[in-house]
Amino acid sequence: MAGVGSRTGVVTALLVSAFLAGCGILQKAPGRSGGAPLESYTAEQIYERGEFELNREKPEDAAFYFSEIERLYPYSDWAKRALIMQAFAYHKDKDYENSRGAAQRYIDFYPTDDDAAYAQYLLALSYYDQIEEVGRDQGLTFQALQSLRTVIERYPDSEYARSSILKFDLAFDHLAGKEMEIGRYYLRREHFPAAINRFRVVVEDFQTTTHTAEALHRLVEAYLSLGLTDEAQTAGAILGYNYQSTDWYQDSFKLLTGQGLELKAAGDNWLAQIYRQMVKGQWL
Repeated sequence: MAGVGSRTGVVTALLVSAFLAGCGILQKAPGRSGGAPLESYTAEQIYERGEFELNREKPEDAAFYFSEIERLYPYSDWAKRALIMQAFAYHKDKDYENSRGAAQRYIDFYPTDDDAAYAQYLLALSYYDQIEEVGRDQGLTFQALQSLRTVIERYPDSEYARSSILKFDLAFDHLAGKEMEIGRYYLRREHFPAAINRFRVVVEDFQTTTHTAEALHRLVEAYLSLGLTDEAQTAGAILGYNYQSTDWYQDSFKLLTGQGLELKAAGDNWLAQIYRQMVKGQWL
């Protein structure tokens, strides 16, 4: 049995050696570490080198080889294949700017190709994966939303549409979280009008996110602090209509009833209008 295992090991080693020799460029790194110049290799050989680097978790080197195919064989089918792989390798290396550039070139050059949907998805991911924590500038979040929307609308039947919808919802929720974070900041410092403006944005523009119930409760707090009881009661009424099972509703209920107020639509204000629309089924 030992002899059989030994022969199997030898055969395996010979097969690996033959594969590496057949690829021609897997023994050294041509054009990077003293190997033969890349111009002496075919596009297929360079492409195989790029795949090899990806398989050994070296996406930066992989991106280099894929980009060289684009340079050396710009009008070949290998260049098209290498371009989408270049975008993927850059993204894997977290080089998002170059990933976007490669993905956009693919979309520009091959808009009707089967991989155009994936290129658009990679472009969107290059923004989405850079979304910072809530407390920082959210410009990339807006760009991620725009790019994800493009995937959803342009390629609705692609395998990337569903993932884009999920990521769109998360990015949308992230923006609402930014508004909430700023609103809470103003509320803590008793800058009530500024806080109200932020919470109003969440209620009006981000009502499908997970932050709406808290935004309504914070509006109750802020309006009560300003003595604007109609607005506070109406915000409480909306909470009671849609979010009665939440702690935010319970907190607002205690605040309002503690001051002898009801949770009902009152007055003619922006919240009363939302309440009327909501009751008619035109909101939320």
